[in-house]
Formats: sequence, structure tokens, C-alpha cells
Amino acid sequence: MENHLSRRTLLALAAGIPASAALAACGSSGPGGGGDGATATYWHLSGQPQEGVRTGAVERFNESSSKGRIEVTTFENDAYKTKIKTAIGAGKAPTVIWGWGGGTLRSYVEADQVDDLTPWFEEHPEVKDRLFPSSFGAATVDGRIYAMPFENVEPIVLFYNKKLFDDVGVEPPQSWGDIMDLVPRFNEEGIAPFSLGGQSRWTNMMWLEFLFDRIGGPEVFQAVFDGEKNAWSHPAAIDALTKVQDLIKADGFIKGFSSITADSNADQALLYTGKAAMMLHGSWSYGLQQAEGGDFVSSGGLGFMNFPPVEGGKGDPGNTVGNPAQYLSISSKASSEQKKIAKDFFANGVLTDQEVEEWIATGGVPIVKGSEKLLAESENAEFLEFVYDVASNAKTFGQSWDQALSPTAAETLLDNIARLFQLSVSPQEFTDNLNEVIGK
Repeated sequence: MENHLSRRTLLALAAGIPASAALAACGSSGPGGGGDGATATYWHLSGQPQEGVRTGAVERFNESSSKGRIEVTTFENDAYKTKIKTAIGAGKAPTVIWGWGGGTLRSYVEADQVDDLTPWFEEHPEVKDRLFPSSFGAATVDGRIYAMPFENVEPIVLFYNKKLFDDVGVEPPQSWGDIMDLVPRFNEEGIAPFSLGGQSRWTNMMWLEFLFDRIGGPEVFQAVFDGEKNAWSHPAAIDALTKVQDLIKADGFIKGFSSITADSNADQALLYTGKAAMMLHGSWSYGLQQAEGGDFVSSGGLGFMNFPPVEGGKGDPGNTVGNPAQYLSISSKASSEQKKIAKDFFANGVLTDQEVEEWIATGGVPIVKGSEKLLAESENAEFLEFVYDVASNAKTFGQSWDQALSPTAAETLLDNIARLFQLSVSPQEFTDNLNEVIGK
């Protein structure tokens, strides 16, 4: 756990998070009310400003709960994925399991590692009714709900540095052809066209998610998700894989992108410091750039847009990809006392009015119905309303591939995506490798 409390606290405060939430950011849950002394455990991702909101919610719950308290441990993104997989496999998962739903959740269900929450939601319809209906898709396995959707809707956004575009005298891309035309223009000025934390692999994946959709429509990946034989060999898939390698060969990304990690936020720093002109990243990046980028956001320097269409593509340019929500499950191995605490937290500690306001302050759009007025009143109104419009108007909101697929297929996917971006596999080799793990 980091000891840089002062820096973490300042980051949280810069994003509008109350001091109590910021001070909870190193994993201490506070003294707690805990009437019977029972303790539930909860692991989630580190990194401000989101970490401060998550731990702040737990801190408030601990202060008011009569059923027990929750103890928090935080991890960086990639470390968390490894740690939680190991813990669940060993039957030693935390009481509350933070995740992305989809294929990973299905694997937990099939291994009987998480509780079926369907009866609980039937007993507490008020909890379900206040959340976006679309958020429950990735929480549902074979018609049963195994996770509590919470936090934000997080589409992937094409961010750009307005000053660099003005300096070079170019406009934001309106098509894939525009993207390829912009690459030499920025390179000639010594500016990387795109920032990319390629070592983290999932950042590379976002490019393919959009290209598959824009070229072939959502049906292309849906066939993979449905387990259709050789679904990765769709002509639109080959076209998308070829296009992304064309971009790499044209020096479309920052030099050395394969050694840059997303967890370090170095990819985002390249954008707000003017070393890169554009970046494809999750909507959560807005809050970090606001917190760490000085006056970059407040001065109007950050531009944002949905991914542009590809010439001749079949996909609806209004579609998006990313995270329809985040998800909390309850470990089936937890004690009955721990499960009671977790359910009390779901009912009374998750997405409270204060937490909703804090997510909005970070540049997030909570998955709570009726928050439009708060979004419009926020200092981040332009961005938040953009995210709300993209998410709510998309005919298809594709879940991130590494979350939609099983852990086995997802690991093969991420490994081959890294190799694709390093130009060490061809589009055909990529599809051959991925076809072998369809349905596994």
C-alpha cells in the first residue's frame, strides 16, 4: 500500500472528493459502528480519484452500520486481476468481490463461488429500480442476477488536445481516413499522434473493439461471444486487424508504447503535457486529467468525441464500447454474518446521494436514474452530458472484450493483442489463435 497519503489526498480533493473519502484511500475503513463486531472484507482497485469515492462510501457505511463493518484492501488494475483470480480459485475470496461482470462473473457462477442475488433483488425492488436497466446485462448469468451493478457507466472516449490541433492547424477526425491523414501531420511537428499505455494490453484492445464495430457492426463480436466456430475469421475482423497494424506501421502511436503502463497514468500525462495529440481511453480518464493535469481541463484544453466511422463500414457510428457499470458480488464462501453485512452495504451504502454527487465531481456518470439535473449543474456538465448522451443513445453498448469473455479466452485475447501491436503476429495468425479458444 502506498504511503503517499498527502499526494493521494490532494488528488482526491482536486477532483472534488470530501476529505473523509480521501483519507480513507489507503484501505483503512475507520473505526466503524459494527454493532456485533463482525467484519466483511472488500477488495477494489486503487488509483485516484475513483479510489477515494469507493473507500469513502465504505467509511460512511462503517460509521452508520449496526450489522458490522467492512475492511478494504486496494490493488492496481493488473495486480487485482491476478490476485482475485488466485483468491477465488483457492476459496479465499473477499466477502465483497469488485468486478466487471460478463465472462469472469460467469466463471465464478459456474464454479459456485458467488451467491445468486436474484431473491435478494426480488425482496428489495427499490434497489434495482433506481439503477439503469442496461447495467444488469453483465450482472446476469442464465437469467439469474449474481452481482450488484454500481458506480459509473464508462464508455471509451477519443480524447484530444485542442491546443495541439490549433497549433498544427487541423480538425478532429471525422473518419478513419482522417485519423490516418492526421498521423503524418503531427509526426512532422514532433508530436505523437496517439498516446497509448500498450504494456497494459487492454488499452490496445479498445482500438479493436471500435474498429470491429465500426467496420462490421456489433454482430462480429457477438458471434465470438456466442461461441460460433471460427467467428474471429469474419472479413470485418481481418480488415480491423489490418487497419490497426497500418496505424502502427505509420507511427501512429507514441514511440515505446509497448513499455508504457496504464496503471502509472503515463499515457494520460502524454496528452495533457502536449507530447501526444490524441488518446483512446475510458471516460474515467477525464477525472484523472482534471486532477493531475493542472489547468488543462479547466482551461478548456481537453477535447472529446465518440470514435469516428470507418468508410464503408456497416456499424452505427453512435455505438460505443466500454463498461456499462462496475459490479459487486458476494462470495459464496463468506460467513452468514459477512453476507448480511454485504447485503446491508448494497442496500444502504452503495450509490447514496452523497456518493452519486462524488462520482459526478470526478467526471463520472453514475448508473442512477434521474441524475440528469445534477449532471447539468456540475462544473463538468459538458463532459458528463456528452457521456450520458453517448451511453443512453447508443443502439449497442459493447462490454469490454476481456470482461465479456471467459478468463481463459480473455487471456489468450490479451496476449495476442499485445503481439498484434508489436507486429509479431499477422491478422490471420491472430484470428487463427483466437478461434482455438472460442467457447473455452
